[in-house]
Amino acid sequence: MACAYIQDIAKYEGSEAVLRGWVYNKRSSGKLQFLLLRDGTGTIQCVGFKGNFTAEQFEALDKLTQESSIEVRGRVRKDDRAPGGFELEMTGFEVLQIADNYPITPKDHGIAFLMENRHLWLRSSHQHAILKVRHEIIKACRDYFDDQGFTLVDTPVFTPNACEGTTTLFETDYFDQKAYLTQSGQLYNEATAAAFGKVYCFGPTFRAEKSKTRRHLMEFWMVEPEVAFATLEDTILLAEGLICFILERVLSRRRGELQTLERDTTALERIKPPFPRLSYDEAVKILQSAGSETKWGSDFGGGDETILAERFDSPVMVRGYPAQVKAFYMQPDPGRPEVSLSVDVLAPEGYGEIIGGGQRVHDYDLLLRRLNEHNLPVEPFQWYLDLRKYGTAPHAGFGMGIERVVAWICRLDHLRETIAFPRMLYRIYP
Repeated sequence: MACAYIQDIAKYEGSEAVLRGWVYNKRSSGKLQFLLLRDGTGTIQCVGFKGNFTAEQFEALDKLTQESSIEVRGRVRKDDRAPGGFELEMTGFEVLQIADNYPITPKDHGIAFLMENRHLWLRSSHQHAILKVRHEIIKACRDYFDDQGFTLVDTPVFTPNACEGTTTLFETDYFDQKAYLTQSGQLYNEATAAAFGKVYCFGPTFRAEKSKTRRHLMEFWMVEPEVAFATLEDTILLAEGLICFILERVLSRRRGELQTLERDTTALERIKPPFPRLSYDEAVKILQSAGSETKWGSDFGGGDETILAERFDSPVMVRGYPAQVKAFYMQPDPGRPEVSLSVDVLAPEGYGEIIGGGQRVHDYDLLLRRLNEHNLPVEPFQWYLDLRKYGTAPHAGFGMGIERVVAWICRLDHLRETIAFPRMLYRIYP
């Protein structure tokens, strides 16, 4: 008999099924053994009646420990009182391994202990729910862009040059030259957009920021679309549409996981387009009126972003940041060159920037001048300059950090919970 998955158990109501999984919990009541079995797709209560087994078999059930691996056989019956609404009356089983004393117990553990045992902590219902939501967000991103005719083009992890800034690069030896772990796939996206029109990349990015804040990881994942012949306005609408698509998908498919996380979904359900738009100038005035010492020309810190986002029930789009605080490739506003054609999307509830993007410099001479102004060597960017010599045109895009979106939607306190194995300052184990 083929093994079934718990998520499909309703198909076997009234008939025999074989399940393989791990003991999530266990209790006994005289002549009955109750095993809560998980297999990664769900949990189900398995009931063992003493009369169905030999004394040795029933004793073996009693000796099972948390996370022991087991194969069980039995009849599936509907029971609204049971987890998942179904129960398995066991008629046979095979113990695959008796687990050692599991170190993670229902009592409170410190973060350091849980991070040291991250490879086991992932099995908890809380972490399981987070990663299921993360999976749904990633799938929604792909579906959103694929359905709009975008082409996924993978970009390199090893790069010869910086994208966001030279001070946050992870440097490595690449045979007889230096290479860096990518900060963004955007520069390569601009090349592929000139070939395919609408592209996106999806992969890990790395920032060597010596930051211990709850909003930063050393390694995180970004989805980055780039569109030829697009403007800042096009980018704003694309970003707004992506966020709405993700929210709709998660709310329709992962409500169970959000309930496990005790996430109040009413705040998410209220979010509808269009999102509020603010100019950078307006944002600075709001911050100053709230007591912030932020002055025009400075970038916003996490506290500033929180002040702005708390004024709205949905993501807020701040556009027109000063060119001096944005990367060298950001197109200046033709009517106001000190301002860039850029946009940041700030999530509500204090989660800060989840999207950053805008229109790119498409003029060769201007891009060359910007490289020099940022004290960046021209040679590693020669291929990037070449793009402005062969059919250059306005183009735009953005990057969205998956971990920050997961943290916001799940309402998590720290990004370390948003990815299976987080890479943080001074932590690279496990």
